[in-house]
Amino acid sequence: MKNITILGAGRVGSAMALDLAQGGEFRVTVADRSEPALAQLSARGITPLPCDLAEPAGTRAAVQGADLVVGAVPGSMGFRTLEAVLEAGKPVVDISFFEEDPFRLDALAKANDLVAIVDAGVAPGCSNLILGDLERRLERVTRFQCLVGGLPVVRTWPFDYKAGFSPADVLEEYTRPARYVVHGEEVVRPALSEPELVDFPGVGTLEAFNTDGLRTLLRTSAAPNMSEKTLRYPGHAEKMRVFQATGLLDKAPIPVGGVRVAPLDLTARLLFPLWQMEEGDEDFTVMRVTVEGVQDGQFRRRVFQLLDHYDRATGTTSMARTTGYTCTAMARLVASGRYRRPGISPPEFVGREPGCWAFIRTELAGRGVVFAETE
Repeated sequence: MKNITILGAGRVGSAMALDLAQGGEFRVTVADRSEPALAQLSARGITPLPCDLAEPAGTRAAVQGADLVVGAVPGSMGFRTLEAVLEAGKPVVDISFFEEDPFRLDALAKANDLVAIVDAGVAPGCSNLILGDLERRLERVTRFQCLVGGLPVVRTWPFDYKAGFSPADVLEEYTRPARYVVHGEEVVRPALSEPELVDFPGVGTLEAFNTDGLRTLLRTSAAPNMSEKTLRYPGHAEKMRVFQATGLLDKAPIPVGGVRVAPLDLTARLLFPLWQMEEGDEDFTVMRVTVEGVQDGQFRRRVFQLLDHYDRATGTTSMARTTGYTCTAMARLVASGRYRRPGISPPEFVGREPGCWAFIRTELAGRGVVFAETE
């Protein structure tokens, strides 16, 4: 039995802890400073570890007894937390949506002979796994597109949105410039730009807009055309573009009544209570990944579609299911020795290893997270 320490007891971290603790395969500890969240997990047989992960020293202390670490902290803390875990000499699977380049830690991970999988969620995550697997199987990939979003079942005015994960990370999606690849060249477009309406079976019409979701694929994939768009109910992006144009998403502080305030900090403070999912709020996750390429001299297009719903039996949100169970599947890959590559591994590296995407897809299907595939 291996000891796994999960850093973060939020919705996704808690779902991962309960999943990994099933069947007695692992001894699971969860580190967080939230006493109520830890108390809930303790009642379910999870070992609680009160800890402030904001400081690297706290992180290093929290993982001392771990054979494997799973990172589930907010993106603003993600890079420093990952670095501290590697400094402590522990292999890690991480879902934090941090802005920094994870390959800055590649030398550290390799020097300590550690596996470090980053972006191990649904998107980035499953989308990268799919591309990596097909890059291995096709003669060449010519186009990759990912459309993905997590949404509340009940639409509530004025934003028609609630966050299934950290609201701060949602705002990061709306502020970071979106990087794409067009005809082999990287192009940069504003976040929230180029909205389009897209129909999805079982959902209806959603709106897709540019966000910076390709991340490591910009460096690791040779596909000449790649794009990623976030999905929301129609009209949400326009409201966010008004915030953007007004300057309410700016990070640079401005003087207000003799005090310097970052507009984004104020916006976040006002929006978070409105976007916070309450107990019993139901959500769904929808994703469509399209990969085009050539195999045996012939054009191929493969489309993977996911529609996942809130689990009423366990009270687990769909975003926690799709993100968390992808991460726990990758953790099982590492714990079992199926994936051993030292250094920083984005999910596309995992997908390029024969059998890894099939293993993760089977693990997800066993939990009701099912990808439908057409060619």
